[in-house]
Formats: sequence, structure tokens, C-alpha cells
Amino acid sequence: MRLIQQAGEHCEFELSSREKALLQQVLSLYPQIPPGYQPLSKTADAQDPNQRLLDEAMNETRAHSAKAVQNLLADPNRLSRSESEWRLRLSSAELDWLLQVLNDVRVGSWVRLGSPEKPLEALTAENAVHYWALEIAGYFQGGFLEVFDG
Repeated sequence: MRLIQQAGEHCEFELSSREKALLQQVLSLYPQIPPGYQPLSKTADAQDPNQRLLDEAMNETRAHSAKAVQNLLADPNRLSRSESEWRLRLSSAELDWLLQVLNDVRVGSWVRLGSPEKPLEALTAENAVHYWALEIAGYFQGGFLEVFDG
């Protein structure tokens, strides 16, 4: 994946067919952060009415974002095939939002792995998908962040 053009509020990335497939797969895992992971306060519990409101709002936002991810990937003005590669065109607002979605997948996968501080000792059938998602989301985050390095 590479940044091929940045003009004003828009940027364009080139992806191989494999990268496009990986991006679609990792984005299909959104959301990954478990419900209730972000407590309103240290003392809030699931029965706290304000915590329930926060959880409901987060669920709505995630559902809206999941639908927006599907729409983005299906929009030929955003994701289109060139001769041998794929082109992904994003506004700066869409790029920021896509980075947030990828961050949810990455952090959520880390949480589902048990929030390890050290590398995993063993890859199992249960944790492999979360490890894969964490690494692939990070790969795409790094590629998209190239916009800010220039």
C-alpha cells in the first residue's frame, strides 16, 4: 500500500489485490472493542443509568460506522480497480474516521487477547484471529498515517 496522491483535503492510495482483500477482511471485524470496556467512571457498573446511556450511544455509533465501512468499500468512487491495482480515495475526514475504525479493531483485538504486555507465548485457534487482526489493522494504520508524515 502506498500513498500516490494528496491534493488539498483528499488523498489517494494504491493497494494490491491482496491488500484490498486484507483491508476488507480486517474492516469486517469492526467493532472489536467489547461493550462496556469504556466505563463512565471507575465506580460505574453496568446498572448505572449513565453507563447504560453511554453503552447505548457507543453501540449506535459503532452500528453506524459498521454500515459506513460497508458503504465505503462498495462505493466505486472511493474504491476502484485500475489496471493491476486498486485505488482508494478518501477525504481527510474519511481518513480520520477510517483510522478510528482500524484503531477499534486493533485495540479491541488486543483486549480480546487479554491485553498482553509481552508477546504471546503461543498462537492458538482461539487467539489467532485476534492476533492477525491486531497486526493487519496496524499495517493499514501505518500506511494511512503516511499522509501525515509528508
